[in-house]
Amino acid sequence: MVSFKYLSALASAAPALAAFGVTTSGNNLVVDSGNSNGFSVTVSKSDCSINSIKFRGAEYQYKSQTSHIASGLGSSNVQSTVLDNKYIKITCTTKSGDFDLTHYYVVQNGQSMVYMATDTKSQPAIGELRYITRLDRSQLPNEIPFGEASNTSGGSAVEGSDVFNVNGQTRSKFYSSQRFIDNDVWCFQSSAKDVHACMVTHASRSYEKSSGGPFFRDINSNNNGDFSALTFYMNSGHAKTEEFRQGFHGPYALSFSRSGVPKAQDIDMSFFKDLSIPNYTADSSRGRVSGTATGVQSGFQGVVHWFNKDFQYWAYTSSNGAFTSPFMVPGTYTQVLYQGELKVASKSVSVSAGSTASSSVAADSDITTGKHTSVFRIGDWDGQPKGFLNAANQLRMHPSDKRMASWGPLTYTVGSSSAGDFPMAIFKAVNNPVTIKFNLPSAISTQATLRIGTTLAFASGRPQVTVGSFKKAFDAPVKIDSRGVTRGAYRGFGEVYDALIPAGTLKAGTNTITIEVISGSSGADFLSPNFIFDAVELFH
Repeated sequence: MVSFKYLSALASAAPALAAFGVTTSGNNLVVDSGNSNGFSVTVSKSDCSINSIKFRGAEYQYKSQTSHIASGLGSSNVQSTVLDNKYIKITCTTKSGDFDLTHYYVVQNGQSMVYMATDTKSQPAIGELRYITRLDRSQLPNEIPFGEASNTSGGSAVEGSDVFNVNGQTRSKFYSSQRFIDNDVWCFQSSAKDVHACMVTHASRSYEKSSGGPFFRDINSNNNGDFSALTFYMNSGHAKTEEFRQGFHGPYALSFSRSGVPKAQDIDMSFFKDLSIPNYTADSSRGRVSGTATGVQSGFQGVVHWFNKDFQYWAYTSSNGAFTSPFMVPGTYTQVLYQGELKVASKSVSVSAGSTASSSVAADSDITTGKHTSVFRIGDWDGQPKGFLNAANQLRMHPSDKRMASWGPLTYTVGSSSAGDFPMAIFKAVNNPVTIKFNLPSAISTQATLRIGTTLAFASGRPQVTVGSFKKAFDAPVKIDSRGVTRGAYRGFGEVYDALIPAGTLKAGTNTITIEVISGSSGADFLSPNFIFDAVELFH
């Protein structure tokens, strides 16, 4: 039951209301929720696409294209069922050379919302596993929460067919992304700010069959000049780090409201247990994990992540490290603790239906718990480029954007420079190398380690370190076949490179370290081989 209130229309402006129910009109099913504001959706009986969304008498569906899974199912067996005069369930079954899935639409009596779920047997052969709602941009032009960052209307291409220049600013649909762990509501808003159309998810449950973990991010919204697109991505190849999962994706929902942006926690989707939907697992058939996380350094948020080949879940830790998982499908899981986004511990835990497993976890990564003498550290060990030059802008604009600071090449001087003077990324054709200068009161007579933490690499970019006559080049990282930093991504496999500097190399007085990106590949400008920094530390 939705607990946030939908505003009633003024009597003088109220739309004509239809009774709750589903009717056939030509080759379409017209579903009316009986909502006081007037809400109906029309679903094609031939391909499961939505071709009309009406709210308060206005049409919000984009006229030239429909709303659907992937790039459209082509054909589907579409059936409707009314359950206890409470729910209308539309079941779309598709089995072809391109798709093997069942998609569900559910409308609840009295609400202005379409609940959805997508049960896949395999990854779509064409398109991506997403639901895209195409809305009339003249009715709903404004994106929430990130505003114009992903409004590409009227733009000229900067990179590929997905990054554009609009009035001197770079914009992309990719710049609408949020981390899955935080991604629960995103919307389009009318110019008068009195109507909101929003995608709503539960930020762990809705993603349990997706891939990538709590910090993965994907496209949410895009006013592209033709229509306003609200998308829920379940699986894609955008900076993909994990094999796709198949099965019951969701539930998720498309909400229309006159009372502002809804809160995900106010929307209860547990009624899916009453809909006789195969492969939906109710909370009563699930278990949980609770415990305490220790060893996360002060000032960093702890995150616990559970995953196996079939499911994934996550939860934040409280200020004292306590955590409780979402309801999880029974099975054995890898349990990972993160400091920010940096993996600092891992163990196994088994989950049983109807019970809560106790599984506390302590950080044991050498990166954060190792005993050594630090000469300097640039940045924080948190699995993110946070605090580095241009990191604050990278999620919402292209590296070439005029709002970015100069990328360099730059020199960082220990003791006088700040983290904001160190580039978040190093590009082979732009700012190669980065130079670090520092003073030592005396030579280091033992072996020293220069540890370079990275978060994402492109085109096999990895570091090469030079300290005086010492030089160390590293092997290529695991390749991610996707653009990253230019599309607002910073998270990949998080390779950490340790350059072991021989005793006596670091002298008393001024020392210089250069870090350059190397690769057998090439590319122009910001599509040249590159990697993103997490932190750089010299210790012995």
